Amino acid sequence: MTIPSSFFSLSRRGLLATSFAGAVSLLTAIGPAPVQAADGPRNGGDITFLIDSLGDSWIPNNSAISSFQGHVWGHVTDKLLYVDAEGKVSPWLAERWEQNDNATEFTLHLKSGVTFSDGAPLDAAAVVANLDIWYAGRKNEGINPIGLFPKTYDHAEAVDATTVKVFFKKPTLGFIPTLGYHGSILISPKTIALPANAQADLSKTAGSGPYVVESWKEGDYVKLVKRKDYNWGPAAVGHTGPAFLDSITYKLVSEPSLRVASVQSGQADIAYNASPQELKSLHEEGFTVATPRYLGFVNGWAVNTKLPPYDDVKVRQALQAGVNRQEIIDTVYTPDWKLATSFIQSNVPGATDHGDLLVHDPAKAEKLLDEAGWIKGADGIRTKDGKPLTLTIHSNPYLATSKSVDELIAQQLGKLGWKVVIRAYDVVTYGEKVKFGGAAVPTYEVTRSFIDAGTVAGILTNANNGENWFALDDRDATLNGLRDRIAGAGSFDERAPLLDELQKYVLEQGYFIPRTQIVQRIYVQSPKLKGEVYNGVAYASYYTASLGD
Repeated sequence: MTIPSSFFSLSRRGLLATSFAGAVSLLTAIGPAPVQAADGPRNGGDITFLIDSLGDSWIPNNSAISSFQGHVWGHVTDKLLYVDAEGKVSPWLAERWEQNDNATEFTLHLKSGVTFSDGAPLDAAAVVANLDIWYAGRKNEGINPIGLFPKTYDHAEAVDATTVKVFFKKPTLGFIPTLGYHGSILISPKTIALPANAQADLSKTAGSGPYVVESWKEGDYVKLVKRKDYNWGPAAVGHTGPAFLDSITYKLVSEPSLRVASVQSGQADIAYNASPQELKSLHEEGFTVATPRYLGFVNGWAVNTKLPPYDDVKVRQALQAGVNRQEIIDTVYTPDWKLATSFIQSNVPGATDHGDLLVHDPAKAEKLLDEAGWIKGADGIRTKDGKPLTLTIHSNPYLATSKSVDELIAQQLGKLGWKVVIRAYDVVTYGEKVKFGGAAVPTYEVTRSFIDAGTVAGILTNANNGENWFALDDRDATLNGLRDRIAGAGSFDERAPLLDELQKYVLEQGYFIPRTQIVQRIYVQSPKLKGEVYNGVAYASYYTASLGD
């Protein structure tokens, strides 16, 4: 739902007075006043984070990768490694690691003394149990594998209490970075052993993180309180002891205007997913505005090469040249958004700049369509063999700005002779009807995070149960060859030129049509709250945060 800016300025306070008081009565309790630490951040205080969804299941494997529930898991659980916003990997619960020459065997050395909130030790046996369920899940119970966990995993062994050896069927250079992926959360073996319906009860899940679940209500809120004996935070964030804040409450408020208004009035501390058009004025009012980019794919379309006319490379190339990406940023977004220079974000290690392939060139697009036999008629629509040049776009319900971008691109392509149809579904219907390579889906909008660029090649194709984004199967020998060489690389130096070649090839072929670099997580925050950290998948961690005056 898009709300005019005039609505915000005229009625936000009124909305708060009449509607918000009932919606967030949970938030009105005032916690103890923060106590000033002798040196450093203040201890104490409670914060409230307003969010537009809390998902429909808390099974860890199924919900840890959620753009909404991932916020909670990031405070209740830890990871073996920490990955920062630029993709740098550093120790966390794995203090160090080694790998063999061809990246098929890895040895992890764990920090000792770490425990889950149920008292169980986070030792080598616990890590093996987590690796196993990340890889296989328990599909018969409805517990999914972690989607980007390496499919080449063979097994893991506990050598001793603090040493784990991990074995892969083939070279898997991306294993180490993937241990910092937001799906790779460590939970107690006691939780893993529970049936799916018990795992779905958040109060029964034990992690080793700096907070524990005090209370929760499905579809309403989750309240976390700090764990006072926590002492194993990642050194990369500059703090390893207990959190400073006493509690974090995630409260579901579906209306974006109410989320933002509550922060403005001081009734909440963070509003998630504000409208991009509001950010400038909110910043000018003194609120903290954050638009971190995650490591992953840019926002764009995977093109279905089995569906005419997109089986024709010239039509795909015309589509690539016909999108005016700067106009998208200027019209729908703000300068916080960046131009795409590849089909992966520019902050991903291994990303290279192929912005020259993404320049808006309507003359080039018209020429390619002419050469492909698509002739523009008196009504401006191109036809071939009596059929119009059509494109059906399915707006992504997970990204609030998707439909606005679609409408703008429809105008851009309409000038070139396309007849564009936009369809919008809710989340459930979208999941049922819109899939990669679907018979009626010429383009599939992608917004996907990942930690290691080496996983990309396997996702794009159908190798090792990959997602086969472009419906190519094994028809493109060049793409398949790059996939196999990237997967088989034993070092990052060997892999880097192959990743560059892959990015160039995919864009040249028009398999992927970038729109903008993605900012999926937008935060508006009280200026009193300081010290949060954003990780490699753009989640805000309040483990290091504190409240001031």
